[in-house]
Amino acid sequence: MPLILPLLLAVVLFCIGVYGVLARRNAITLLMSFELMLNAVNLNLIAFDAWRIDGLATGQTLAIFVITLAAAEIGLGLAIVLLLFRGHGHVDADAARDLAEQDTQEELQEKGAAT
Repeated sequence: MPLILPLLLAVVLFCIGVYGVLARRNAITLLMSFELMLNAVNLNLIAFDAWRIDGLATGQTLAIFVITLAAAEIGLGLAIVLLLFRGHGHVDADAARDLAEQDTQEELQEKGAAT
């Protein structure tokens, strides 16, 4: 199989992931988009490893490392999403950013009132 086919598939997957990160506001959709981008990177690693036959399996080793990193990322991300949903009843990323800004404004007002 020519090298261009897996690379084109990886480009398409990566572009879908970037679109999901930039256009969507749901935190779970953001996590899935990050996973798509990481899978595109894995596909590139495996394709280049198969194309460059050197016997070291460097691309496969790096792909396993990326899969491990993705598993840790999704575990931490889902924990944050669950905390956000339990505390505020939504998983909207923009609203979560607004909540952080409101918290800092309230802290500043409390410090100003205390002095």
